[in-house]
Amino acid sequence: MPFEHDTFISPFTWRYGSPEMRKIWSELHKRMLMRRVWVALATVQHQADLVSDRQLADLQSQVENVDIDRAREIENEVRHDVMAEIMVFAEQCPEGGGIIHWGATSADITDNVDALRCRQSAELIETRLRKLLALFARKIEETAYLPIMAYSHFQPAEPTTLGYRLSVYAQDLGQDLVALENLSTQIRGKGLKGAVGSQASFQDILTGSDMSPGKLEAEVMALLDLPYYPIATQTYSRRQDHLMVSDLATMAATLHKFGLDFRLLMTPAIGEWAEPFGGDQVGSTAMPFKRNPILAENICSLARYLASLPAVAWSNASQQILERSLDDSANRRIILAEAFLAADEILLKTTRILEEMVFEEEVMARNLAIYGPFAASERLLTALVSAGADRQEAYEWIRQASLKAWEVVRQGQPNPLINLLAEDSRILSHLSLQQIVELLDAADYVGTAGERAEAFSRQLRDRLAMTKEFGNDVLGSQFDRTSFH
Repeated sequence: MPFEHDTFISPFTWRYGSPEMRKIWSELHKRMLMRRVWVALATVQHQADLVSDRQLADLQSQVENVDIDRAREIENEVRHDVMAEIMVFAEQCPEGGGIIHWGATSADITDNVDALRCRQSAELIETRLRKLLALFARKIEETAYLPIMAYSHFQPAEPTTLGYRLSVYAQDLGQDLVALENLSTQIRGKGLKGAVGSQASFQDILTGSDMSPGKLEAEVMALLDLPYYPIATQTYSRRQDHLMVSDLATMAATLHKFGLDFRLLMTPAIGEWAEPFGGDQVGSTAMPFKRNPILAENICSLARYLASLPAVAWSNASQQILERSLDDSANRRIILAEAFLAADEILLKTTRILEEMVFEEEVMARNLAIYGPFAASERLLTALVSAGADRQEAYEWIRQASLKAWEVVRQGQPNPLINLLAEDSRILSHLSLQQIVELLDAADYVGTAGERAEAFSRQLRDRLAMTKEFGNDVLGSQFDRTSFH
């Protein structure tokens, strides 16, 4: 280490994820946190008169002097990564080396380190999600009343507004934010409980001291500023990992829908949205004209991968046999880091899309003109019945005209439905020409979508303006996991 490109390295090492997230999950950061836990333990043992001033000062002086190369050399001999790190730390501390890890088991260190890293990662993800939601709020405000065609079953349905469509994604992301706020405040460490959770080793070394094992644990975890489980075996419950990865996967589902919808709306057949595309950007090695939705495709690809990780975490939680089984160790080195790195990259790419995307308003108007009159014919039918026409007869008049219009549209010609209906003497006997034209104006057939999108964007901005502490006060009321009103 550091590795070069002549050997396998993960795409998360250099291609996906931010430098900030990679640093959290780096070996250097992990080992520095391990030393921080050891020093915290020694600090409290010093308070119990078990560790001298010189021993503690010696450990404190070497906290940042991580030597990964030396640790790897030792690990090749002893076949135990935590023991190797202890031995390196001890080599650097002639005074304090002999008391490192006193009373602890490996997971007393590594599980607390994992909890610290997961909390740091969750807080970074939460920050990114807040920025993304603020962008959504702005885009919703700007487009709350902009009429567009809506689609069901991949077919043109009725008009809605662009701001309302964007509100759908933002509402789901709002629920994801609540889950992540809960996550970052509820992550727990193992504490200091020894090999099977009984604290027997700490009770032994504290014999004759005024400090109890529970007091030692509380003081150490206070120094680490990390809440901890009151009950744990050799490790904290792997249920926590499953909840963390599942929350990230749920957020990824929201962003996958956005990415998939984006890809559909960017197809030339619809053509209403477009990704940013640089002047020198290449879309295809074979087709020079291509402009592929590469950011949205990347979002969907990483989200699909992230969605697979909760299954591994579930197996770890359900198969944590008795007080400890080590068969989760190898995969946890992968899934925890990559879950947060994938979520990080997905959020960054979605933010870039939303910042730089293009809304093709002329194309939206064109699509509305092509398909909107079909949807607005429902309103014409209602008006005809109100004016005294037989509902079934009027329905047939509109159906016959619609079939003729569809044939023209299929040939790539402008939609003639408005003219066909406006020239029908049976309809004109009940409604004026002006009434018919106004009723068939699909841009005005969006119901309350605009008002609700605008109201939602205001509420979203208000929600984001809350401090995190205040937001958590209302998590159990209107902003909970099942509603983001």
